[in-house]
Formats: sequence, structure tokens, C-alpha cells
Amino acid sequence: MPDFIGGLPLHPLVVHFVVVLLPIAVAGSILIAVWPAVRKRFGWLVVAAAAAGFVLTPVATSSGEFLESRVGTNPGIREHAELGDMLVWWALGLFVAVTAFMILHRRAERASSVPEDTAGGGTAVATTRTTGTTVTTIVAAVVTVGIAVGTGIHVYRTGDAGARLVWDFVEQTPPANGG
Repeated sequence: MPDFIGGLPLHPLVVHFVVVLLPIAVAGSILIAVWPAVRKRFGWLVVAAAAAGFVLTPVATSSGEFLESRVGTNPGIREHAELGDMLVWWALGLFVAVTAFMILHRRAERASSVPEDTAGGGTAVATTRTTGTTVTTIVAAVVTVGIAVGTGIHVYRTGDAGARLVWDFVEQTPPANGG
């Protein structure tokens, strides 16, 4: 993996993908969990955004480690690096939760579209199966929303720590050419 692209460190380039894709996946996860029309139309697109965010997060962390080795470390960089290392797990959790939710939703759709056997108590069996599927889907929606909120908070914390490193440095640097 290259450490620089066009003379710029890889880390800030990849980080911008992560800080766009993961919040999109977070917002999309919450929307598809509570709004069936959005789920039907954009559910798998949200899964794709979560997958891309998850795949790019380790790239961002490893490129950040390279950048840290070049610029040195301080308490702010260590905090940002630790938050970035934990973000990988939040991104994985979001990807797994939203994927599982969409699979359960798809299964529930198929179960509800299967014609019921009305002879010999088939309706009671179908109703019980549908109710169980509905409860499972609701639980998966709640878990997905919880993990999405946690991921969103963690993306914010990680990005804020990194932005403070950059902008505090800029703020403390005297203006060029006398201001």
C-alpha cells in the first residue's frame, strides 16, 4: 500500500472516505430500521456503505500509524490513534448488524408472501411463524439502531480528535509573510 498519493499522505485521503461512508451508513441504518419504505428501496445500499466504511477503516488506521511514525507522537495523537483502533470494531459491528437486519427483513418478506395452509390449523402455525419473525425483526432493528448510534458517536469522537490535532497546529502556527 502506498504511503503517499500525489505527494500527500494517504491517511487524510482515506479518512475522508471513512468519515463520509460511516455516517451515511449510520443514518441509513437508522432510517431502514424505522422506515419500511426506505428499507425496501435503500436497505442493501446501506449495507454496501457499511461494508465500504468497514473495509476502509483499517486502511485509515494503518496509514495513520505510518503518519505517526513520520511526525512523532504526543498525547493527542495517541488518543486519536486509540479511538481509530476502536473504530474498526464499531464499523464491523455496524456492518454485521445492518446486514443481519436486512437478511432477517428479507426472510420476513418471504415468509409473509408464502400462501398459508388453511386446512388443519395451518393458519395458527403461519400466524405464530409470522409473529416470531416480526419480533425477531423488531429486536434486530433496535440492535441496529443502537450500534448505529454508537458508531456515529465514535466516528465523531475519532474525527474530532484528529481534526483538533490538525487545526490546533494551524492555529498555533504564525501567519506566513507576516499575516
